[in-house]
Amino acid sequence: MDIIPAIDLIGGQCVRLTEGDFSQQTTYHTDPVEVAKQFEGLGLRRLHLVDLDGARAKQPVNLPVLERIASQTKLHIDYGGGLQSSEAVRQAFDAGAKQITAGSIAVREPQTVEAWLQEYGADRIIVGADFKDNRIAINAWAEQSELTLESFLASFAEKGGKTFICTDVSKDGKLQGSSIEVYQRLLEQFPTLQFIASGGVTTIEEVRQLREAGLHGAIIGKAIYEGTISLEELAKEVI
Repeated sequence: MDIIPAIDLIGGQCVRLTEGDFSQQTTYHTDPVEVAKQFEGLGLRRLHLVDLDGARAKQPVNLPVLERIASQTKLHIDYGGGLQSSEAVRQAFDAGAKQITAGSIAVREPQTVEAWLQEYGADRIIVGADFKDNRIAINAWAEQSELTLESFLASFAEKGGKTFICTDVSKDGKLQGSSIEVYQRLLEQFPTLQFIASGGVTTIEEVRQLREAGLHGAIIGKAIYEGTISLEELAKEVI
């Protein structure tokens, strides 16, 4: 299982939100490049980089930060936030992203993301499945769509999607544990898909449980910044 630390960006700084609420923001570091270097220095190989400014602006805002991290580390970066056009996706790849995450646009314009899957391949396009009460959440999690989590996943599996970041919005940033039972159910229903757990991962034991359950990856954010999981503990889990 991939251990994937997260950096969320607002104003070029490393922040975390609670339940995606911009009014519940904590700034942890002014220089995300230094944070990324710290991750790399401990042997971590992946990075989940989220442009929260971009999510609100509906276009990438923090591409210079992506470019700096990509040029100053060897981390495998997946980038999301504000990717609403083919041009934005190209800009993210040109700036150094190895993968991009298609979020709300996958709900609003599934045919656009299907085209990206065909153009770049399923290994480079991750589909974001943000959910709350089993409904897909959109627009920086401010709204719930009519789509169920399962119907959304099934639809994109047919379109060629392979890897999905599944974020339980109700747990994100709360440090109260992740939705492991939901992930277990999805793995049983969709055994050919790759699921990355996101939202609420709190302890190193939980990371091990997610690995044992068969998750492809686990994104860890606030637990790192608040110290409920140490970077040294995480580094020992990297295989």
